[in-house]
Amino acid sequence: MRLLDDFRYEQPDPDRFYRALAADSVGQLATYADLDGAALLDVGGGPGYFRDAFQAAGATYWALDADVGELAGLGEIAAGTVVGSGLQLPFRDDCLDVCYSSNVLEHVPDPWRMAEEMVRVTRPGGLVFLSCTVWWGPWGGHETAPWHYLGGQYARRRYRRVHGHEPKNKYGESLFAVTVAAGTRWARRRSAAPDVDLVALLPRYHPWWARWVVRVPVLRELVTWNLVIVLRKR
Repeated sequence: MRLLDDFRYEQPDPDRFYRALAADSVGQLATYADLDGAALLDVGGGPGYFRDAFQAAGATYWALDADVGELAGLGEIAAGTVVGSGLQLPFRDDCLDVCYSSNVLEHVPDPWRMAEEMVRVTRPGGLVFLSCTVWWGPWGGHETAPWHYLGGQYARRRYRRVHGHEPKNKYGESLFAVTVAAGTRWARRRSAAPDVDLVALLPRYHPWWARWVVRVPVLRELVTWNLVIVLRKR
C-alpha cells in the first residue's frame, strides 16, 4: 500500500517514488540471492536510485541504460555505468552473479530478446530477475492510463491533446504492450532448456496468498499489475 501511494509521485517527485522502489527491490531480490559481494548488473538502471540501495546491501553494482539523459538525472554519471542497449548487452557470457531489471521490458521493442541477453551474461548458478508493468493492468499505459484500454495510440494522442506535449512514455516508440501470457510462455519455454531453472513467476506487489492470479487467463492480465520472472542459470 505504501508503494502504491508513492507510485502516484513517479513524475512529480521521482526521488520519493524511486527510492522506495529501490529499497523494495533489494528486499525482494535478497530472498533469492545473496547480494553481499555479488556482481550485479541493473539493466535500465537510470539515474542511480537503485545503485545506492544495492551497494548498501553489499553488491558490486553495474548499471546499463540507453538514455544518457536518464543516467544523468541525479547529476554526474556514476562510475560503473555503461551506456548501451538491453537488446545487445556489452558484457561477455557468464560474467555476472545477478542480472536485474525493473520495469524496462515494456520500454523495448523486443522484450524477450532483452530477457535472453540477461540470461546469456549471467554465470552458472547466478540469478536473473525480471520485472515489468503489464499492458492490461491499470497502469499499463503509464501516464496515459487508463486511456490505454482504448488503444495505445489513442491514449498517446489524447495525452498530447490534453497536456500540449507528448507523454514521456510514447506508445510504439518507448512503450510497448507486454502481457502476462507472453511472459509466462517465454519463462516456461526458457526453463525447458537445459541451462535455466524457473524459480518464480508471480505478481510483484501482491501478498503471497494472491500469487495464484498469474495462473488464471484473462484475470491475470487485469490484476497482476507487475509481473516478476525469476530464473537461475544452471
